[in-house]
Amino acid sequence: MPVLLLVIILGIVEGVTEYLPVSSTGHLILATELLGFDAAAWAVFNVAIQPGAILAVVVLYWRTFRDVIVGLFHRSPSAIAFVRNIALAFLPAAVLGVALGNYIDMLLENAVVVCWALIIGGIAILVVERFARPQDCGGVAAVSMRQSASIGLVQCLAMIPGVSRSGATILGAMSFGVDRKTAAEFSFFLAVPTLSGATALQLFKHWDDIPTGQFAWIGLGSLVSFIVAVIVVKAFMAIVTRYGFAPFAWYRIVAGAAALAWLGMR
Repeated sequence: MPVLLLVIILGIVEGVTEYLPVSSTGHLILATELLGFDAAAWAVFNVAIQPGAILAVVVLYWRTFRDVIVGLFHRSPSAIAFVRNIALAFLPAAVLGVALGNYIDMLLENAVVVCWALIIGGIAILVVERFARPQDCGGVAAVSMRQSASIGLVQCLAMIPGVSRSGATILGAMSFGVDRKTAAEFSFFLAVPTLSGATALQLFKHWDDIPTGQFAWIGLGSLVSFIVAVIVVKAFMAIVTRYGFAPFAWYRIVAGAAALAWLGMR
């Protein structure tokens, strides 16, 4: 397969899966393996194209970001609470990401870990959907400091490829009493510092290891992921509002089991 086609496919996979509770990193690892490429050689690329997905949230929610920035200048309580909550949720991942960086790099090359994480995560989603009793809390700024910190701790589970950052934060938020819409938006906004930090860390650590030609591929992959993510985020909110997260849970279980069987028969 031509490298150009692989880059486009990985960009599409990133854009489709980054904000769905199905694990973008896990899907990128499996896609690379399925297409016959060395997952380890493309591990940094898979992280480096995340800025495209980050930009999608910034573009779609630009009014929210604008209001928060303006509100900070005017010392608006809601703007301060918004930034405080996102910062509290981001902190645990920032600390552990730096402390466990080498171990995380090893997991990024393990497709079997992805399969089991997809299956277990799917079961966890079904359990949360069945027993969680979230209540309308009125938006990200209205989430309590305790809930925000707890969501941040749960997000750290996503350092295991296949767990899903969005899935962990959304379902974690719901478990702590946050309603679906606010939980999804909290996850979207939290993605901006989290993915930006993860991308910056990987590029800093592996800059010299990236083949010269792959920088152009990273740019193309980011562009593709941006376009796809813009479409997916809009559709995701409509699906969740109507059907909940159960469809994604069953998809995870089936996809993880199928990929595990395929890896076993190779």
